[in-house]
Amino acid sequence: MFEGYDVYNDIKARTNGEIYIGVVGPVRTGKSTFIKRFMDLFVIPNIDDVHVKERARDELPQSAAGKTIMTTEPKFIPQEAARIAIGDDIELKIRLIDCVGYMVDGAAGHLENEVERMVKTPWFDHEIPFTDAAEIGTKKVINDHSTIGLVVTTDGSFGEIPRDHYIKAEEKTVNELKKIGKPFVLILNTIKPYSDSTFEIASELEKKYGVTTIPCNCEQLRKEDVEKIFENVLFEFPVSALNFNVPKWIEVLDHDHWLKESLINSARNGMKNINTIRDIKIASLDTFSNEFVDKFNLDKISLSDGCASVDIKIKDEHYYTVLSDLIGAEVEGEYQFISLIKKLGKVKKKYEQVEKALDDVALHGYGIVAPHMEELMLEEPEIVKQGNRFGVKLKASAPTIHMIKCDIETEVSPIVGTEK
Repeated sequence: MFEGYDVYNDIKARTNGEIYIGVVGPVRTGKSTFIKRFMDLFVIPNIDDVHVKERARDELPQSAAGKTIMTTEPKFIPQEAARIAIGDDIELKIRLIDCVGYMVDGAAGHLENEVERMVKTPWFDHEIPFTDAAEIGTKKVINDHSTIGLVVTTDGSFGEIPRDHYIKAEEKTVNELKKIGKPFVLILNTIKPYSDSTFEIASELEKKYGVTTIPCNCEQLRKEDVEKIFENVLFEFPVSALNFNVPKWIEVLDHDHWLKESLINSARNGMKNINTIRDIKIASLDTFSNEFVDKFNLDKISLSDGCASVDIKIKDEHYYTVLSDLIGAEVEGEYQFISLIKKLGKVKKKYEQVEKALDDVALHGYGIVAPHMEELMLEEPEIVKQGNRFGVKLKASAPTIHMIKCDIETEVSPIVGTEK
């Protein structure tokens, strides 16, 4: 697990410092219990203002054991988002929304005189049926009022309702949140969060829904649980950028080069299956298969902005294949490569001597290769006398190359016989 301090920094960056948590799921799974414990553990102790702290404590939801539904209308807790300080430089606005849950068989409290109970909601000025409040509330809370979502379900280890009664409502909630597209995780409320049977259920839920599932005892929620929840929620945020680090020699290739095109196509195809940071984490980069690549390696993930980097290691033999194509000579290893570089170095040096002359010929029709100092031939100086004066005669020579551009025309008119 990451350091808690870093997790809060990252969640602040991804939510712009506004953590609005929509707590949804079936009824009687412990949503209100989770919110109460979360507020007591994480929010209220970090509120500086005494009056705001007291008001937040008064607004905590009620929770109790049994089959009776306790949350009969959606509530914002606290009513106004609380400002909390974590450490010296992390300030957050935080609020939780306690939703009316989807009904499950065996729960009580949603009927009055055998008729579905009417409840109040913040979105209508009139009461609506309990079932409608659950469906409309889930959509509105996650869509309009939340930056992240928590789906609370249970293994049935507490209370009087068995696990299988929750499944239908659980499926409905998860599918609804998937449609909305906000980052969320699944919390499996249980009295035995560390047992093998609980981990087995959590694993089945992850496989079934494709959503991170965290077993915890909501009534005994700990700081470590909160950090784990936030960390996993961070992995449910969308990927904002996926950077591929290729060897420098790949960068200089033309865009239509066969190797570069192949790598780009592999990246595009692989990214079709990646939407969230979690997708990168669980994919093990197998999705980026390429016959020319030895290994795709996940370099780093920045949870604060959703950027990830992937290192691409090309198979060694393809390096020499590309070299052979570019040079126009067979290169199979380092020995041949160095030998060829030496040879090409000499050719380059010779070409540089005539390069300007060739350009002049192409442009003006005439070019001259000026001699270099090492080609200069100095004859022995001669002392010359002119009247009463003496001097020294210096004589030097050097080869030059003169190039002339000539247009050569030819015409061939073979005589092969009569016109017939």
